[in-house]
Amino acid sequence: GDKTECLLIGTRQQLQKVGNISMLSVGDSQIAPSCEVRNLGTWFDSKMSMLCHINRTCSSAFYYLYNIRRIRKYLSCPITESLVHAFITSRVDYCNSLLYGLPNSHIRKLQRIQNAAARLVKGAPRFCHVTPLLFHLHWLPISYRIKFKILLLTFKCLYGLAPNYLIDLISIKKQSRYSLWSNDSLLLELPSTKTRPTLGDRAFQSAAPYLWNALRSTIRNIKTLDTFKTAVKTHLFLI
Repeated sequence: GDKTECLLIGTRQQLQKVGNISMLSVGDSQIAPSCEVRNLGTWFDSKMSMLCHINRTCSSAFYYLYNIRRIRKYLSCPITESLVHAFITSRVDYCNSLLYGLPNSHIRKLQRIQNAAARLVKGAPRFCHVTPLLFHLHWLPISYRIKFKILLLTFKCLYGLAPNYLIDLISIKKQSRYSLWSNDSLLLELPSTKTRPTLGDRAFQSAAPYLWNALRSTIRNIKTLDTFKTAVKTHLFLI
């Protein structure tokens, strides 16, 4: 029907093999493939570059930044921070695990949003050094926020706090026949990957074991969610 959309996703080489498809027949309906589609508030494109999602997020965030800036002189620092979290950070963080593995040039667009928000909250000059501001606000930079989200999902998978479709994507690496949950290593199986990076390397199934295994064993063996959050955030701040 009119609400049905179709999107072909793949690398440039894969899409070339498919060729130019002008129309798909589904029952009595004719559906033309789209270049960009929206699903659960996230925008996807045919090459999974996520540029459409990032650009729309930036556009929306700058709109709210502009409006908060207009009334900033009437607001205290804590209230400004609350508004930034409600209207800007929430948008930047939404489904941000999908941004794992993207080029730095893509991530920098979102980082500029966060930098502007930090300066706004702290009432700092436009071109001041932003790293101390982020540290003082306890805001992880965008690239680390993405890793934090994936690590949090991984922890929830290991302790049965995530949906089964995510839990089924990871498995604990067996160190021996007697490997237990209490084993200090608690490493995850790494999926076999090709030498050249692929879209699959950005998937949760690949990203989760890679990031989890890079954590210190003391963090991997934490068993409470709140303690894990604090430990991982501290770990990422110190990288």
